[in-house]
This record gives sequence, structure tokens and C-alpha cells, in this order.
Amino acid sequence: MSTPMIDLNSDLGEAFGIWPMGDDDAMLDIVTSANVACGFHAGDPSVARRTCAASAARGVTIGAHVSYRDLAGFGRRFVDVAPAELTADLIYQMGALDAMARIAGTRLRYVKPHGALYNAIVHHEAQAMAVVDAVRTFDPELVLLGLPGAVVLDLAAEAGVRTATEAFADRGYLPDGTLAPRGTEGAVLHDAEAVAARMVQLVTTGTLTAVDGSTIHVEADSLCTHGDSPGAVRMAAAVREALVAAGVGIEAFAR
Repeated sequence: MSTPMIDLNSDLGEAFGIWPMGDDDAMLDIVTSANVACGFHAGDPSVARRTCAASAARGVTIGAHVSYRDLAGFGRRFVDVAPAELTADLIYQMGALDAMARIAGTRLRYVKPHGALYNAIVHHEAQAMAVVDAVRTFDPELVLLGLPGAVVLDLAAEAGVRTATEAFADRGYLPDGTLAPRGTEGAVLHDAEAVAARMVQLVTTGTLTAVDGSTIHVEADSLCTHGDSPGAVRMAAAVREALVAAGVGIEAFAR
């Protein structure tokens, strides 16, 4: 019987100027993939360069965490942007981060949309196609990371863009497999041990318990532990330790 494998990713590089955000150095000792902010929802050039260098030094795979142009809203507000403009914005972000990765001795390996864009392209076909066009145009070898069942992943597969799926360690799920909206009961989880047990269940059985108590099937190549949430490092460490104890191998999904 083969050993189950999983990637651990985290949203990093989200500091801005003198304002810190999360403990990136500690998270990079735990995760295997870093979703690095590209400046549109968080981060700045100095932060991106520093985060890419720290990731490369640890052998952590770098992904572009692309977003709507929404610094004030941390990329969590839907923007009704024209597809062509969205594609250009995403190419711009990928190019900037790839430059930082290359001077650190590595390169960009995958793309993960952030926040409201990530959720929009689960169903919004026009914006989903804009994302696919951006990845395919910039570098067709990149992997697009998204929510299982999202229309963007279907469109990417049709366009020949490689895809990977993820689950969120610290987020609650609705019965249809989508994330429970922030601000609703059970949407954000804080108990590190309970979250770790959920992730072992997901990786070993392919199931999770939704916010209404029902059992849902979730496919995931990667698990996300948000770097900006309270107790993020402790939660990520608990998830990794529980997975390893359960005999699960930890490795990057994109190399």
C-alpha cells in the first residue's frame, strides 16, 4: 500500500511597509509551498523579495498569490473587472513575483488566486477564463491551484493548464463543498488539535464534516493553513505533526 502524500501551503509575504503580518519565517519551517503575495492585496517589492529568498533557502516551492487590485480590502471584495483587464493584472503580478523568485535562485512553480477572486472563479466563468488565459499566456508549465469542483479548474484542464486542488485547514465547509462565508458560524476554525484531526481525516479518508454536520467528500493535493490568522504557526505545526504521526508524507505538489 502506497504512502499517502500531501502538500502544506500558506499565504505569506503579506506584510506591507512597516506593517507586519504573520510569522513567515516560522511558517516556512513547516510548509512545503509558499503562496507569496504579489502586491495587489498585500505585500510590497521588498517583502516579496525577502519572502522568496527565505523560501528558496528552505527549499519551499514558490507560488504567486494573485488578487484583484484591492489593497484596502485585502483582496476580499469582489471586483467586477473586465476579463482582459483581469488577465493583464494577473500577468503583471506573476511577472513581478517570478523576478523575485529567480534572483533568489529558483522560479515560480504555481499560481493560487487569493480571497474574493479565488471564490469568484468557482462559478464566474468569464473571470475564471481570464485567470486561465493569464496562466497559459505567462507560463503554461505553471500549476493552477484551486477549490475542488471550481469552474476555473475545468476550464484550465480544457486549455491544457495543469491543475491541483486544495482544502483549507482552518475553514469550515458548506454541504456543497464550498467554503462557509467569513462571518458565519463555523466559517473560521481556531482549535489547533481539532483542525489537525480534521486534516488527518481528509487526507486518509477524503471526507470532512460540513458546518451542518453532514459528511462531504473533498479531494485535495494541498492543505492551506492561513498565515495571518491568530495562532497560525501553532495550527500549522499541529497539522503537520498529526499528519506525519498518521503516516502521511509531506511534499510539494509542484516542483
